[in-house]
Amino acid sequence: MLKGIDPILGPELLSTLRAMGHGDEIALVDGNYPGLEHGRRLVRLDGLPLVPVLNAVLSVLPVDDFVEAAIFRATVRGDLEALDPVHREIVACCGRHEPERAVVPLGPADFYARVRAAHTVVQTSEPRLYGNVILRKGVVRP
Repeated sequence: MLKGIDPILGPELLSTLRAMGHGDEIALVDGNYPGLEHGRRLVRLDGLPLVPVLNAVLSVLPVDDFVEAAIFRATVRGDLEALDPVHREIVACCGRHEPERAVVPLGPADFYARVRAAHTVVQTSEPRLYGNVILRKGVVRP
């Protein structure tokens, strides 16, 4: 255990977050997502839902502010306007940590392509469909 670090952030995930560089992306995905197939690296967080994992990651990860968009979410059957309850929770969580950043919806093809290119996929046990989010790492300024 570490002081001030959410216990969800175990050694493997902390090491991954630290190893990522500016512009690298990390995908946090639900329990149904093909994480092993799509991920270059896979960190499993079995038994944990998505939003607490997202909250823990955002507590330590700087989000990129050099680009227009740095937080992306999956969509319900490609409908960019639809917001399932899990998407509302994703937006709210991101808003608490990154109030200046919008959460951008991506259609399935764009989302899958981005996950495949991501530094790491973190597979949660989130049971709700389309409970997936991608974060682009920023910098910590001196």
